[in-house]
Amino acid sequence: MDLNQKIIAALVGGFLLIALLRVFRAPLRLAFRLAVNTLLGFAALWAVHATAGITGIALGVNLWNALVVGILGVPGLVLLLLTQWVL
Repeated sequence: MDLNQKIIAALVGGFLLIALLRVFRAPLRLAFRLAVNTLLGFAALWAVHATAGITGIALGVNLWNALVVGILGVPGLVLLLLTQWVL
């Protein structure tokens, strides 16, 4: 491959990458927001677990809590805390 073919291949690859990003913009944005929401929820769950001795609020780190917090994020953590408080 000479230099001209490499430049043309790079330009075509760049155009294809831009086209794919434009097509998948909304799903990628949704996936990014879900990932950020999940990370914030897990950080809050870890903070509640780490400060349980000081605050007296204990919420176990198990599969059920991880699923609720992973899907709902911080509102899921609040929901679990309210559920524990009511029950």
